Amino acid sequence: MTHQREDGPRMSEPMVTIYHNPVCGTSRTVLAQLVAAGLCPRVIECLRAPPDRSTLVDLIRRMGVSARAVLRDKEPLCATLGLDSPDVSDDLLIDQMIEHPVLINRPIVVAADAALLCRPADTVLALIAQLRAGC
Repeated sequence: MTHQREDGPRMSEPMVTIYHNPVCGTSRTVLAQLVAAGLCPRVIECLRAPPDRSTLVDLIRRMGVSARAVLRDKEPLCATLGLDSPDVSDDLLIDQMIEHPVLINRPIVVAADAALLCRPADTVLALIAQLRAGC
């Protein structure tokens, strides 16, 4: 599923990517807000096509957060694997998120050099405003 036009974004339109889970209500809301703002995001279903390690590390860097901030700690697998311990390193958290993509919190929206974990869904509104101001 993609919302990007076949001919790609217009030159004045910012390129936006969303790491999306269509089963997740927050992710669906963020995608709808992007589309309602007139953006045509590239949609990556993060459970079907999860990011590789270098991409995930880059997303975390661009968000300016720790790996723990991107960990979906409400996922039962998190506790099962012992990832809820504060002693677990970022490297191990990343390894486990790569092995078990369900552990990656979403949606993550990427535009230009910025990346943002959009939880709650309204978090994306500031990014949309910033993108519109730059057009």
